[in-house]
Amino acid sequence: MVDLQENLNPAAFLEEEEDEDTQEDKYLTFLLGEEEYGVEIRYVVEIIGLQRITAVPDMPPYVKGVINLRGKVIPVMDVRLRFGMAERFYDDRTCIVVVNVAEQTVGLIVDRVSEVLNIPKSEIEPPAAVRKGASSRFVQGMGKVGEEVKILLNADRVLFDEGVW
Repeated sequence: MVDLQENLNPAAFLEEEEDEDTQEDKYLTFLLGEEEYGVEIRYVVEIIGLQRITAVPDMPPYVKGVINLRGKVIPVMDVRLRFGMAERFYDDRTCIVVVNVAEQTVGLIVDRVSEVLNIPKSEIEPPAAVRKGASSRFVQGMGKVGEEVKILLNADRVLFDEGVW
């Protein structure tokens, strides 16, 4: 007779719960110019190199077009242009951060990916109310990491403000 108690591994159930929590407080950071931004890692699907982008007519200038990612058509947005920054030539460090927010997958073109950082809620302050400009609405908070500050983005607003899709 098999002892069910012996075959159940409670650690296996705990590992599943821990996997869900491992993404909490984690941010993928990337550079746009000299500034470092972060997006919650839970939204990040993958990071890919630049590839051929097919332009789509009648889109805002920051929507560069679409790519074919393993048979799935994904819209691609240049985050620099989304934030009203100057356009720059793409180089070998430029990449696409593929995110999934509210079941919409979008590629975000960034200058360079930095790292994944753990930024606890206690180290995040609300965005400074210095200027309510175009890009300030995309800021979720300011993450303090040592002596540096990372601009943490509200992925939902970056993707969906102004009803782009």
